[in-house]
Amino acid sequence: MSDQQPPPPPPHRPHTSGAPWGFVQPRDPEITPGYRRRATILTWAAIVQGALMAVALVVSVVFLILADQDTRNAAYGYLALVLWVAIAAGVPVLLALTIPGARMRRRLREQNRAGNSPW
Repeated sequence: MSDQQPPPPPPHRPHTSGAPWGFVQPRDPEITPGYRRRATILTWAAIVQGALMAVALVVSVVFLILADQDTRNAAYGYLALVLWVAIAAGVPVLLALTIPGARMRRRLREQNRAGNSPW
């Protein structure tokens, strides 16, 4: 047998649970009038874009009905397809406007409920 012994185990370090020493919960930045303005702009931009997309959907259905009635109006079917592509391209933009706008508005409502509103 070998005369070598296995190396000693590493020293044991006790695990401390919880937050590290000196940890402070980060504070939300102050809500400025510019923040309120951006929240309002994002919200209204999302509302306007959603309304335009709804109108485009209705118009595309009308175009399909017109294209189906007469073969001389076949171009309306292609216009309906163009509107569907525009709606599909607008969905990510609508989400990009709606999600941050909703989060900003919720933060403003929470601040108003807490009574920290300067208004």
